[in-house]
Formats: sequence, structure tokens, C-alpha cells
Amino acid sequence: MLSPDTVKSYIAAGLDCEVLQVQGDGQHFEAVIVASAFEGLRSVARHQKVYAVLGDRMREEIHALSMKTLTPAEWAEQSRR
Repeated sequence: MLSPDTVKSYIAAGLDCEVLQVQGDGQHFEAVIVASAFEGLRSVARHQKVYAVLGDRMREEIHALSMKTLTPAEWAEQSRR
């Protein structure tokens, strides 16, 4: 079983994140990912970017990953609320 920290390290290895939080039970994970790489991208493209970083791990190790993907500006705006 994977730990949330392991999934976090997989994402961090391939994507420069300003904020990266991962929680989960070993197969199902939830992540908050804040990265400048998401600038100008719609939600689907942002998720595809994360899936590309995870590669085959999404089929082999991670059963489900729910993501909240934000740009630094979106994160700052949300944090002010």
C-alpha cells in the first residue's frame, strides 16, 4: 500500500509545486496541488499534467486520485476567503 507521502513525492518529482498536500488510505487519495505550471490551463488540462507525471502509477499503484489544482494566484485568492 502506498502512503500519502509516497504519492506526494511522485508528484513533487515531476511538477514544481508551491503547495502540495496529499491525504489518503493507501489506494484512494486526495490532493491539493498549487503550481505555476497550471497558469492558463483549464481543469482537465491541469489534471492531465498531474496524470502525466504519475504515468503508469495511476494504473498500477493508485486506484483513485481526487485533485484540486490551482495556480498560485487562485490559491492566494482562496486563502483570503
